[in-house]
Amino acid sequence: MPRIRLVLALCAAAALVTAAAAGAASINVVAYSTPKTVLAKIIQAWQATPDGNGVSFTQSYGASTDQAKAVAAGLPADVVFLSTGDDVDLLVDADLVDANWNRQSYKGIAADTVVVFAVRNGNPKHIKGWNDLIRPGVQVVTPNPFSSGSAKWNVLAGYDAQRRVGKTDKQAVAYVQQLFSHVVSQDTSGRNATNTFLAGKGDVLLTYESEALASRAAGQDIQYVIPRQTMLIELPIAVLKSSSNKEAAQKFIRFTKSDTAQELFAQNGFRPVNPAILKKYASKYPTRPGIFTIDDKTIGGWRAADKRWFDPNNGLMAGIEKTVGG
Repeated sequence: MPRIRLVLALCAAAALVTAAAAGAASINVVAYSTPKTVLAKIIQAWQATPDGNGVSFTQSYGASTDQAKAVAAGLPADVVFLSTGDDVDLLVDADLVDANWNRQSYKGIAADTVVVFAVRNGNPKHIKGWNDLIRPGVQVVTPNPFSSGSAKWNVLAGYDAQRRVGKTDKQAVAYVQQLFSHVVSQDTSGRNATNTFLAGKGDVLLTYESEALASRAAGQDIQYVIPRQTMLIELPIAVLKSSSNKEAAQKFIRFTKSDTAQELFAQNGFRPVNPAILKKYASKYPTRPGIFTIDDKTIGGWRAADKRWFDPNNGLMAGIEKTVGG
């Protein structure tokens, strides 16, 4: 009898140690501003699984590039969910993220969205395409491309939309400069830009489809137009090399690409990267031939785009902002 009680006591102690170890795991997620609501739901769903049981989370949300810079400067992070591959590359260059992050499933992307135009009720300025944004009297709201990933997508979408309709590189760059002469506000993040637009400033907001849908879900009566030529926004997720909970972080990242999480993305305004689930939501997320990506030959990927467009000293946007007084 004593032997049996001893065995049972040892088993109970082992179970307590296991539970304590599971409860000790904590994941710091640093993300851009828009996916706060959907990530909370995905985290909750994962915590209901054996892998996520007992794992706690801390979360930080803000402008994507600012978030990446904060992590590079020492902000604790196990997982980053940012709005551009450019911002993940910033962490690669700081030796904080593996250079092969984009060789994971779905190229390291957790979800997609597209660039859209949010407009006033009834679309009184009849905004349909990119050329409508530079008509006399049209005021545009977009975030600042030196703090916000959303703004970078907007810039590149405007440029490549022109290339797609036959404009030369010089003409397309000139279009971006003309577009920014119509910009009346450059907030630090996509979410802040949305708040500025909803407060009444501007005629059109350049934003994510996911941001517009998130605003609708929050009770805002926001309308938007998907231009014929637009950009697929691929949203990367990666684990930090220095993570003290790397195994749990990697399991969480895998979960974001599971059917459960992809359904949650789809239900909360994001385009799933899983083709089967995207097909289920085809009416909500229409596709069209005019959707292009960062790897379009006229852009050349994030490394090329960052060097040409967003270098703070010599990039095209630094010159354009100076010219238009941005």
